Amino acid sequence: MATLISRGPGFFTKTLVLLSSRSLARCTCVCPAVRGVSFSTSSGGPPKRPLTGYLRYAVQQRPAVAKQYPDVRIVEITKKIAQEWRLLSPEQKKPYQEAALAAREVYKEEMTKFKEQLTLAQATALKEEKRQKVARRRAIRKKRELTMLGKPKRPRSAFNIFMSEHFQEATGESMQAKMKNLLEDWSKLHTSQKEVYMQLAEDDKIRYKNEMKSWEEHMVEMGREDLIRNRKKKTKPKKSVKAKGNKAKIKVVSESEGTEMPASSPGSGKSNSRAKKAEE
Repeated sequence: MATLISRGPGFFTKTLVLLSSRSLARCTCVCPAVRGVSFSTSSGGPPKRPLTGYLRYAVQQRPAVAKQYPDVRIVEITKKIAQEWRLLSPEQKKPYQEAALAAREVYKEEMTKFKEQLTLAQATALKEEKRQKVARRRAIRKKRELTMLGKPKRPRSAFNIFMSEHFQEATGESMQAKMKNLLEDWSKLHTSQKEVYMQLAEDDKIRYKNEMKSWEEHMVEMGREDLIRNRKKKTKPKKSVKAKGNKAKIKVVSESEGTEMPASSPGSGKSNSRAKKAEE
């Protein structure tokens, strides 16, 4: 909920449209990377990645653990299985790990055969899909890391604050209906009423600015300059000679007196005479 509240009114308008067409998107999208490209090969699609040694153990143990703890949620069951896996000896883990290695070799062979059957468009779609998955994983890891490092939350807009205060009392059976009604209520508010939330939003911006300054200073102390928003960029030195048209401003330095005299183009007679006088 906190994540939803941190977005603006435009986000909620788009969300209402997306939620209403979610089922249609699931049916029409064959490949999330490139629409309209299907994998019509003999295998019907890319082979599934094999399970790791731990996942093989988890699949095997989950029914027994779930039967032993019928009132425990799936998350807690997974934690119990993970704890049991950590307590196993290397010899006990070996059968699961060896089975995982063997399955991985079979997966590589099947993947090679699958790629050989693909057209250029299908290969491009598969590559793009893989790139997007890697990018999503990196973004999730980055966000998780920033949360663990205590990065301040972004400032809320006036509408965000209004919605957080009135969401519980908003009419509507579903979240979608409540968001729609809150948007309507916000649009009907008088300007004087909106100014209260606008001032709170400005105060939140100041809060965010001060907290980010302290947080970034702490990151520098930790050696994490890569997380700083506006790092100073090296500026290129400006050129001393400026050309305008066919003429350029040239500085003539006297060897005897060390003075500088402006001169026009090299072919100018006046500039040559001035240079000679300076030398004398």
